[in-house]
Amino acid sequence: MTLSSPGARAVDLRVEPVDDVLEHVERSLQMQLVRDTVVCKRRSVGGRTDRGTWVRVERRSFDRIGAQGWNGTEAAAVLHGVSMPKWYAGLAWRERDEPVMWRADEMVLVTAPPVGQAALVIEDPQLSDGWWAALNASLDALAAQRTHRLATPDTETATQELVTGTIRAVFPEVDATVDEWTPAHADLTWANVTGREFCIIDWEDWGMAPRGLDAATLWGNSLAVPALAQRVWAERRPDLESRSGRLMALFFCAKVVGPHAHPQDPRLEPAREEAARLIAELHS
Repeated sequence: MTLSSPGARAVDLRVEPVDDVLEHVERSLQMQLVRDTVVCKRRSVGGRTDRGTWVRVERRSFDRIGAQGWNGTEAAAVLHGVSMPKWYAGLAWRERDEPVMWRADEMVLVTAPPVGQAALVIEDPQLSDGWWAALNASLDALAAQRTHRLATPDTETATQELVTGTIRAVFPEVDATVDEWTPAHADLTWANVTGREFCIIDWEDWGMAPRGLDAATLWGNSLAVPALAQRVWAERRPDLESRSGRLMALFFCAKVVGPHAHPQDPRLEPAREEAARLIAELHS
């Protein structure tokens, strides 16, 4: 059950002062952030510490926190066989007078840069065969495990209703019933996988999701580079060519081509073409 949060103030941490928040984290975790390494994103802030670790801080309103809580990074520490940063400590607190929670997690510092600076890529990153093998090993290991957590892609709980609503709002002719659910990272974009040495970062949203969600997310964010999209599809073919995987690919396409489509999005036309193919395959 999700709590409502009337009056929660919309905040962009790229422009909002966060010094008080960072000082609270430093006092609580008994470390110092190296301030010139701090990176501010829309809803999270991250930086190196004086003990050679990394701290990530996130703000969420109550209506984006389900009954399971939002300790995804901490909960992911029990996963095995997955390339990910080791987790050390966590901290959560409520913002005074606002229906908002903050959370900070300290973990191993990953020095390899992400493959992309944003979710999508527009140039082929020329990844090695070893990189793809490591991706496959991690996703296969993740899918083999079990959890009571529910994934929260884009901070929305992964449910049949979410899948059906997203797909049928754009493609009303499609039966969007999911037949397989497996653990997923739920935000597997090119900004959340590292390059030279493979690693998956940002685990706050992981949990059970339709099979193929991760593969479809990485594939969809490759659509501006056809050869890369083809490579993702080939590497994750068992997932993406399952019924659930095709639905997840269509789920991604629906977000790109739907009512909020951006005319300059380089994924737009490829997503329209792929959606037509996927619908034909789902109906065959």
